[in-house]
Amino acid sequence: MPQPKVKLVVTGDDFGYCLRRNRGIVDCFQAGAISNVSLLVNASSAKDAADLAKRHHMPIGLHANLSEGLPVCPNLRSGSTLLNDDGFFHGKMGFRKELQNGQLSMSEVELELRAQVKLFCELTGHLPHHMDGHQHVHVLPEVRDIFAQVLSDYGIPFTRVPVEPGLLTCPWLPPTLREFYMQVEKDAKDSMGTFRRHGIRWPDAYLGLTTMGNNMSIANIKRAIGNALDAVSSQEGEVTRDCETPAVDQPITMELMVHPGYPSDPQQGGCGQGPDDFSQSSDRQHELDTLMDPRLLAFYKQERIQLCAFKDF
Repeated sequence: MPQPKVKLVVTGDDFGYCLRRNRGIVDCFQAGAISNVSLLVNASSAKDAADLAKRHHMPIGLHANLSEGLPVCPNLRSGSTLLNDDGFFHGKMGFRKELQNGQLSMSEVELELRAQVKLFCELTGHLPHHMDGHQHVHVLPEVRDIFAQVLSDYGIPFTRVPVEPGLLTCPWLPPTLREFYMQVEKDAKDSMGTFRRHGIRWPDAYLGLTTMGNNMSIANIKRAIGNALDAVSSQEGEVTRDCETPAVDQPITMELMVHPGYPSDPQQGGCGQGPDDFSQSSDRQHELDTLMDPRLLAFYKQERIQLCAFKDF
């Protein structure tokens, strides 16, 4: 067989969020539409997800969560700086606000991250093959240093650096979301040096910010892959390479972040507070249908794009 042009990790995030999300992710994996999953260990259906990963031999990593639901570390379930007045994590934007105001204890961040790695091992029987952050908290200032140290200590070799080529050229993103994504990218770029110093790796290109929910389409996935190929080939702009230019004819590595599934039932799922609107929306089904579309799978084959896991890099 000819050498693939691209090795693409298609990661189903939020595995464990609810039973319907789990079922959709497994359906995608069995159809060859995703090749990797990222587990939320504090989610309501985490054990079911881990059992499914074992049964279906799914490559699995840890989706470390510091922003939604409840901590898994018993010592942080009351009186912790990571919790709001209701006893839950501060939320996607709340976490960032508390961090910016200097209100978060980094020692508590480290305790929770290590507790989540430990629980992951208990659920799956092995260390994560990769580890990233739910809602991209792992690239935030200060947090990134703790995150990289934890990965290094456990020998977890891969993470996610969410810098997507072509983000600025996507007119369909609303201004508020675009502003958030640009901040995520700035934090991600600033995190690269920290990850490099700890020997942590990531794919040559990241995709997924511009193809979430109803923005996912075959055309948009093709566009995102094309932008990434152009960026990596030119070695300019928004490329996030963690190594030197590969030898000629070596495949380019990419990760596509996706959130397929069947919409959550209103009273089932989540990380302690019930499922959010994103999980209950039809966007989950839309992503699943797009990823499983035979035309997209045919495109991968035609363009020599091999779906794989991090361990295949």
